[in-house]
Amino acid sequence: MNRLRTLFFAAAVAFATAAHAHAYELGDLTIDHPWSRATPAAAPVGAGYLTIVNKGKTADRLVSGTSTVSARVEIHDMAIVDGVMRMRSLDQGIVVPPGGKIEFKPGGYHIMLIGLKQPIAKDSTFKGTLTFEKAGTIEIEYKVEGMGRAPAGHAGH
Repeated sequence: MNRLRTLFFAAAVAFATAAHAHAYELGDLTIDHPWSRATPAAAPVGAGYLTIVNKGKTADRLVSGTSTVSARVEIHDMAIVDGVMRMRSLDQGIVVPPGGKIEFKPGGYHIMLIGLKQPIAKDSTFKGTLTFEKAGTIEIEYKVEGMGRAPAGHAGH
């Protein structure tokens, strides 16, 4: 009976992890688990998060993106400068080094969704694109978590 419980638990964990994890491949790049947070009804902006892994031997640069929920997308960085949280647009994009990764997460790099067309609803999804200097453009889908929540199944990611 204990063996059956262990197998059932292992299968449940594997299913839950697979349900939350989604990744996209574009050449040597992997875009892992694009996600966003739900927004309040009147919010003019939102944010997208993901991890980009470069398995290649040359750098590539994320230069732009689009989303179906916003008028435009910008690549942003957030950092504390002299004790003040500052956000800035990375107009030249962001380099993904060879053999390296870039994490877009709350409080750091993020995809800024500007001019929301509608609120971003928890447990929904929306489509977008990411364009890289060398690898080209890929279509992705963001999964929406609750407000103020980290992505399920990706703690510390």
